[in-house]
Parts: sequence; C-alpha cells; structure tokens
Amino acid sequence: MAVSPSTHPRRLLPLFLGLFQGALLLFFALFVTYDEPSAQAEDTNLVANEVYNTFPFFQDIQVMLVVGLGLLLAFLPRYGFSALTHNFLLLNFSMQWALVLQGLLHHFHHGQVRLDLHKVLISEFAAVTVLISVGAILGRASPCQLLAMATCEIPVYLASEWLIVTCLGVLDVGGTITIHVFSCYFGLGVSKALFRAAKQPLHPKETPTARSDLMSLVGMLILWVFWPSFVAVPCHPGDAQHRAILNTLLAMSASAVTTVVASSLLERDGKLSLGHLQNGSLAGGVAIGAVADMAMPPVAALALGSLSAVVCVLGFSFLTPLLGRKLTLHDQCGIHNLHGLPGILGAAASAVAVLVASKDTSGSQSSLSPTGGNASEVIHGLQRGTAAARRRPKRRTLWGFDNLR
Repeated sequence: MAVSPSTHPRRLLPLFLGLFQGALLLFFALFVTYDEPSAQAEDTNLVANEVYNTFPFFQDIQVMLVVGLGLLLAFLPRYGFSALTHNFLLLNFSMQWALVLQGLLHHFHHGQVRLDLHKVLISEFAAVTVLISVGAILGRASPCQLLAMATCEIPVYLASEWLIVTCLGVLDVGGTITIHVFSCYFGLGVSKALFRAAKQPLHPKETPTARSDLMSLVGMLILWVFWPSFVAVPCHPGDAQHRAILNTLLAMSASAVTTVVASSLLERDGKLSLGHLQNGSLAGGVAIGAVADMAMPPVAALALGSLSAVVCVLGFSFLTPLLGRKLTLHDQCGIHNLHGLPGILGAAASAVAVLVASKDTSGSQSSLSPTGGNASEVIHGLQRGTAAARRRPKRRTLWGFDNLR
C-alpha cells in the first residue's frame, strides 16, 4: 500500500533527529570528556567557587529560554503548544550542535574536547540566535524547516561572532550586536527567502485571543525578571557584574514605563496595546547589553531604555506595515522591532559611550567570550581578571577597550 505524501514530513523529522543524536553520541564517545580533577586544593576551591557563582545565572537563563521565551511565542491562538514544543526542541538541538562546532573549532586539544559549565553556557548563547530568528517565520514553517534553519544558522553565527569580537575587537557582553542584531536579520532573510510571494492577508488564526495574549504576557514578565542574569553572566564577578545588573534593571524599568506612554499615545482609542507591552518592555534589555558593564551615569541607562522602547513601539506602528507593503517582508513576531532596531540603537550607544568616556571607564572584560580560550584560561582569567584590569592600561578603540599587550 502506497504511503500518503503527507506522512513523509512526519517521518522525516524523527529520522533527521535520530541520525543527529546518533552522530552526536558517537562524537561524544570518541572525543568529549570532562576536565581532570585537580590535585591542588586551591584549584579545586577555585573551580567550585566558579560553579557556585555561574550556576544560578545559568538556571535563570534556562528559565528565560524554556519558559519565558516559549510563552512569549504562544500569542498565536492555534500555535501555542507548537510554539512551546518547537522552542524547547530547537533549544536542545541548537545547544548540542553548537557544542560540537565550538569544540571542534576552539577547544579541540590533543584529540579531545574537555567539557565544562562555561562551554555549555556559551553554546546556549549560540542557541538563543536560533530561537530569536524563528520568530520571523513562527507558524509558517514546518519542524524540519526550523531544524534545517538551525543547522545553518549556528555556524554562520560562530563565524560572524568571531569576525565581530576577535577581528574587530568589539566588546558586547550582553550580545546586543552578536546575538540580537545578527539573529534578527538572519531570521528576516530566511523569511524573505521562504515567502517571496506578494503579501498575504492576515489569517484569522493569526489574530491573538485574550488567552493567548495572557500567555504571551506571562512569558514577557518572566523574561523581564531574569534578563539581568543574561546580560551579567559574561561579566567578571565584582564591579563589572554589579554595573551590568544595575544598568540592565534601570534600562528595562524605563522601557516598561515608556512603552505604556508611547503605546497609549499612538493607539486611536488611547488604550494600551498588549503587543507593544510584550515587546517594548524588553527593548531596554536588548539595547543596554552592549554598554551594560561600562561605568556610565544611571541617567544614561534610563535614557537608553526609554529610547529603545520608543523605537520599538514606532516600529510596530509604522515600520512593520511599511516593510510589508514595500518589500513584502513577513515578520510574524516583530523581531525587527524588538531585536533589530533596539540592537542598532545599543550598538550606536556603545560607540558613543567609548568616544566620550573618560580614560579607563570600563575596568572589565568579558570572561565568557563565545570564541574564547579553553576552560583553564577562563577560570584563571576570572581569578586574576579584576586585579589585572586595574593594573594594566587600556588602549581605546572605536568599538571598545583592548588590553595593551
């Protein structure tokens, strides 16, 4: 009996995932191991302290990505379960794929890759790009298409991150440029490639209901609460991490208030748009990432959060309809307004902050560079990072601060 063509995609998904997981098991069995335990008590205590310092942030990021982002994408009334499950699947798939590529490209020494919590965390940062990009084609792509997109996006992200951070020397602790801006325009490019036809009318199933909007709003609140952990975890513990947390809180608080003001003024009936609130309240966290660890006055964080919220709301009200008419560009979740525009604003703010800052205003350096060295370099760098940053002078560039060698 012939198999119906409609069943092929359903069989293709488990086949693809099964082959991927089997290849991953083989790779881990042959090449991946843990760091050897140190015989020195000092090194053991150092590693333990780093685990205790990093794992709470790691848990916060897990809640953000699994629960917060999953619920935020559940605003489509007939796509809530799929949004949650696809988000969960893509997170695990992309994290494992990033672990393999990161290990082969940057951590493959003497025929082995030594795994630790920092490398898993770095791989989750890579997976975030996929979860953001999916927002552009949410509900319009099959699971196999989403997995194919993730397979292609992770290596492109690693290459772009290496170019931006390593070659250009850009400091971007919160991923404003390397994560948010990149994933936004990658997702829009995929959307344009998949949907070249003329703009399609809004489908009734794409109209949010009160229940789906409530789920999305809960997801936004979870993301808002835990966002400072996402920005602060790459910073050195101490002053830099403290500044990153405070600046992120101020920026996101200002963006939440400003979103209510801007949305109420732009809506004809003067009511608050839940779509604006779900996205504009997070815009401050996107924009502040590039400058979160810099020593700047609190008013700068407030101003940047307010500006990012205004840009986000204006994008939803005017730019998204314009791009849909002129370029037939489909952006289901409005990632251009939440990640693209605030990300560009944050990148411009980082360049301005560096140009106008006084000497040695940023006494920090990212301890979790996504293309950074091996685990021992990261751990020992955390131990001596603050003292070394205070002793050594900094060479100022257009993009950030580079240690004099």
